[in-house]
Amino acid sequence: MKIRDLFSAGKPLFSFEFFPPKTDAGMANLEKTIRELADLNPAYVSVTYGAGGSTREKTVSLVTRIQKELGLCAMAHFTCVGSGKTEMAEVLDRLVDGGIENLIVLRGDPPAGAEIFQQPADGFGHASDLVRFVRGRFGDRVCLAAAGYPEGHVECRSLEADMAHLGVKVKAGADFLITQLFFDNRHYFDFVKRARAAGIGVPIVPGLMPIGNLSQIERFTKMCGATIPPVLFAELDRCRNDPAAVAALGVAHATAQAVELLHGGAPGIHFYTLNQSPASRVILTALRAARLTG
Repeated sequence: MKIRDLFSAGKPLFSFEFFPPKTDAGMANLEKTIRELADLNPAYVSVTYGAGGSTREKTVSLVTRIQKELGLCAMAHFTCVGSGKTEMAEVLDRLVDGGIENLIVLRGDPPAGAEIFQQPADGFGHASDLVRFVRGRFGDRVCLAAAGYPEGHVECRSLEADMAHLGVKVKAGADFLITQLFFDNRHYFDFVKRARAAGIGVPIVPGLMPIGNLSQIERFTKMCGATIPPVLFAELDRCRNDPAAVAALGVAHATAQAVELLHGGAPGIHFYTLNQSPASRVILTALRAARLTG
């Protein structure tokens, strides 16, 4: 099943993102999380490539297992990091031959210890180049997603320039977009408005990360350039040493975000789960109880 075809039904699509753990204990926890979320019947799930492409083999294995053994539509992350065209082609062939029809194509973050992204020898320096490469190799056999940055990419703070880059990715062959995390819905709605004005017509799915740990989310926002609304941050900071209160506020805020986004026409919600099920499960259950899921 190609994800792009699911949007035509006009119902919101809900999906979850997982990352390949580095330890056996982490894998056991992830498998538990996937089982707990699978019965919510997500439209699809995605599996990240790991920082600097470090978990490539685990990504290939995990995404194919999820699709074959659990029957979930699975999307693999694929990045420019650390590989030339020949190696990329080999991994892509393995994914597609293994039944994976959906890929989210990204430039990727610099490897650990590197401050800036370095284009690999015989590789690519931009996500648009990789989108074009994958589309040229497989044509319409695959569905391609790409990333969007409502507050601008951390390396491109000009919203106009960032939108121009986005247009190149879509013209290269991206079928839909998933946004970077954000905590103020105005960023998403403004982003969609600017994208439509720029002639970008593909579905733009908002990505939400329920806040469960303030120190953790502070690191994430610093890395990706997202911001936390001052009122929200003040309350999170006030209960910083009360994990249960932080998690409860995180779920409440993400639920309110999701409700407003769906009322505003978002084509679904992509949950960044951090391999944990409770927050995403509570939010999606609440949305369905409120009949906001189509």
